Amino acid sequence: MEKILIIDDDNELCELLTDYLTTEGLQVSCVHNGSDGARQAVEHYDLVILDVMLPGMNGFDVLRQVRQSSEVPVVMLTARGEDIDRIVGLELGADDYLPKPFNPRELVARIRAIQRRTDNRNQMDAPLRVGDLSLDPGGRQVRCHDTEIVLTSVEFSLLHMLLSHAGQVVSREDMVSQVLGRHLSPYDRSIDVHISSVRKKLGQTPSGRERIKTIRGVGYQYVATGCD
Repeated sequence: MEKILIIDDDNELCELLTDYLTTEGLQVSCVHNGSDGARQAVEHYDLVILDVMLPGMNGFDVLRQVRQSSEVPVVMLTARGEDIDRIVGLELGADDYLPKPFNPRELVARIRAIQRRTDNRNQMDAPLRVGDLSLDPGGRQVRCHDTEIVLTSVEFSLLHMLLSHAGQVVSREDMVSQVLGRHLSPYDRSIDVHISSVRKKLGQTPSGRERIKTIRGVGYQYVATGCD
């Protein structure tokens, strides 16, 4: 991962992040409004850092437009305490979020976690098949009923993890650690939002059952016997 696009109208923050990320070996470009950001984000960038509050086209609208044609990882910047912004961003396809103000080291940690996830995804692991659902890690392709399902980077990694342990319970703590690259905090519902999105995209089994079962207080389980 080398090329980062920052979409934020705070010039001072952009300068600070550019200096900091450059020392980490990253190439950084900045855009200060949503319209230009939406156009540039679908170009050849490895990751986008996107602020919610932007002049003209806000961050949510930018993300909607980007997701129509690109799966580039997106980290959203939200106002501290605005939980609804985080949830909406994740539901629209953001990979992660950071509340402002934040420590640049935390942003680097999030970027590195996405980088590791991308590197692991590109390894030629054996394809997985459970019932009518197949997942090809090398080709980064998911098919259900022989129809391709488009997933974000986080969603793909979560489904890969669940299918690799089909029939077993995977804890939320392990998901947060292995997929998001951080420790689970008491009020972090990111994984739950991502799982909800995966459920919607996959739909139910032919017999009308949920594919991913919630194990209250523990985590989630891909129900192997339910894919008939």
